[in-house]
Amino acid sequence: MSSIHLAVSGLGKRYSIQSSAPPNYQRLSETIVTRSKNALKRLFGQNSASADSSHPVEFWAIKDLSFEIPSGEVVGIIGRNGAGKSTLLKLLSRITEPTTGRITLNGRVASLLEVGTGFHPELTGRENVFLNGAILGMRKDEIKSKFDEIVAFAEVEKFLDTPVKRYSSGMTVRLAFAVAAHLEPEILIVDEVLAVGDTEFQRKCLGRMGQVARAGRTVLFVSHNLTAVRSLCTRALLLQNGRLIEDGPVADVLTTYSAALGGTTSSDWERSTPPSQTIAFERISTRMTAQGSLACAIRLRVTRQTPPCMLALDICDAAGQPLMQAMPSQDPVISGSPGFYQIDTIVHLPALIPGHYLIDAWVGPHFSQTLDYIRQAVSFDVTVAPQANRTHPYTPDHGFIAPPCDGQVSFSNSAFPN
Repeated sequence: MSSIHLAVSGLGKRYSIQSSAPPNYQRLSETIVTRSKNALKRLFGQNSASADSSHPVEFWAIKDLSFEIPSGEVVGIIGRNGAGKSTLLKLLSRITEPTTGRITLNGRVASLLEVGTGFHPELTGRENVFLNGAILGMRKDEIKSKFDEIVAFAEVEKFLDTPVKRYSSGMTVRLAFAVAAHLEPEILIVDEVLAVGDTEFQRKCLGRMGQVARAGRTVLFVSHNLTAVRSLCTRALLLQNGRLIEDGPVADVLTTYSAALGGTTSSDWERSTPPSQTIAFERISTRMTAQGSLACAIRLRVTRQTPPCMLALDICDAAGQPLMQAMPSQDPVISGSPGFYQIDTIVHLPALIPGHYLIDAWVGPHFSQTLDYIRQAVSFDVTVAPQANRTHPYTPDHGFIAPPCDGQVSFSNSAFPN
């Protein structure tokens, strides 16, 4: 078999969409007015086609994609919502046909794109294992040999003979992933569906996908969890408006994506429009001190009486993943009376590796209720390594906090023979 498991050349997918909703829900009076206007336009020789609200418009969900993926590679596919990620996976899974281009697949493909895909709700979990396995092209004896392992991984033993329609979405996705991952496809395609599972199961899934890759198979992984993409994948494809923007090592592509997320690179943020909520951030400013701490100046406005509120700052990495939370006080810092509030605080940062960091600002009476939340309001940069004498640079692959270490080493050769 070829060392290239998947090849895409000039791939495109075009849809025809309506320029606006069809007017089949209009009132009778609106229909009479619309038809009268169109009749008048035709009478005076005007083109009524422009008035046709149902005129189809071409939309390219995928446009001119080309790439190759060799066996044993785990590739993350990232991008904003609407970038074309799910459309690409549906094309690769042969759920839909491409408009242009060619897809070459060397081996069996297993895909997990939506909760319950390939499952029949009236059948039991046991029956659906065999049904889904058959859909993936597996023989019955092949499914039987893996059956116990699949059930143990999915942790649904007690509900194996219960109809799937009574499963929760988490139980369904656990069983679906177990089937797809244990029936040894040459190409495993997984969409954001894993986010339905709990944290422990997500960890198991990531570990299983790593095992699949080490066995020489190919994994395509779509997720907005950039931490999971970074830990699992060695390569990433960045899509934007249906086109391939960057293809390369995962760390480089994630850096490009983080810069395009829309997060500010400024140390100052100010609200541009009047707030509609009772309490709102007006202005946030940050600066790094000579001691390596973060000085923050925050201004809020309370328009009418509100419960006393707490304030928190989430410090995130360049991809927007929270690393830690800073609070000026564990008690409310805003009394709730109408007026303006100024909070000046110093955040004593731990030893962060050099890089770009983002700050989310939150205010609310308690953590289960948010009154205002500004994502990626401001940012700051760490440019100096925590330990000046360190020989090797820090990398995000090993975390973002570099704690100082002290220790002594003792040596003895008494355990070695002369």
